[in-house]
Amino acid sequence: MDNKELIELYRMMLLIRRFEDRAGFGYAQAKFTGYLHLYIGQEAVGVGFISALHRGDVVVDSYRDHGYYLALGGDPKAAMAELYGKATGTSRGKGGSMHLYDKERGFYGGTGIVGAGIPIGLGLGYGIKYRGADNVCLCFFGDGAINTGAYHESMNMAALWKLPIIFICENNQYAMGTSVGRSSSFTSLIDRSLGYDVERAQVDGMDLFAVRELAEKAVKAVREGGKPWFVEALTYRYRGHGAADPGNYRTKEEVDEWRLRDPIGLVEARLREAGALNDADIQRLHAETHAEVDAAIRFAEESPVPPASALYEDIYA
Repeated sequence: MDNKELIELYRMMLLIRRFEDRAGFGYAQAKFTGYLHLYIGQEAVGVGFISALHRGDVVVDSYRDHGYYLALGGDPKAAMAELYGKATGTSRGKGGSMHLYDKERGFYGGTGIVGAGIPIGLGLGYGIKYRGADNVCLCFFGDGAINTGAYHESMNMAALWKLPIIFICENNQYAMGTSVGRSSSFTSLIDRSLGYDVERAQVDGMDLFAVRELAEKAVKAVREGGKPWFVEALTYRYRGHGAADPGNYRTKEEVDEWRLRDPIGLVEARLREAGALNDADIQRLHAETHAEVDAAIRFAEESPVPPASALYEDIYA
């Protein structure tokens, strides 16, 4: 990556972080209800992989979905409005935090059930191959989803049919409030893909440069018609599983240790070393992203709620 592109990705990570911070604050103020799962700490994984895609590629993920939508160029105003349940949201206010959606950007959204996005990714990959296109599907999910039957069945079928899918397990160390060591009898998650004849790799999910390097390699290989890939990205979420989760199952020292390798801080340090950013540049980028998210909040608060008639829209194909 040249410095220009790297600055753009750095700005995107700042935007995601700010969006998630303010979303969490809005939830605490009861500005909106339901569930809210924040991507804070994991930004390098979504941004790194999505930045390696071409137009026409598709993405599906779990319920922690705001960051992917923004990384694909989604409108922060529409995303925030969806959290607020407003008619101007990505799903017209009917999906909420866990169900953002934007087909034009190739984003097939989040799913509120653990592992439910994996067979959707399988279907998207099958559709790409059926049409004879050269696109790729990124299918993101967490370490808890790797214990579901949907994961194993989808991996088997993707390998059997040689579908253009990269399965990306974001191992943030906890399935809800349960550590990997307490939820998986075999804790080397990358080796859980051994039985399916897929290419596999493990990456430091806190390091944007490592993620992007692997993403380019995997996307190129899958696009050229090879086997599907399985990637384990070792990462960490700073907040609880959901906005209502205090995270008492882990220590402050553990969280602080992971924060020493904050993905945004690592990129910022690299840009400083290269002379591509100085203090004034960084302050400007922070101010721009703060203003963008503040505008998104105003838009969400001022937007109308869906009319009652919307309950009957989009029920049948």
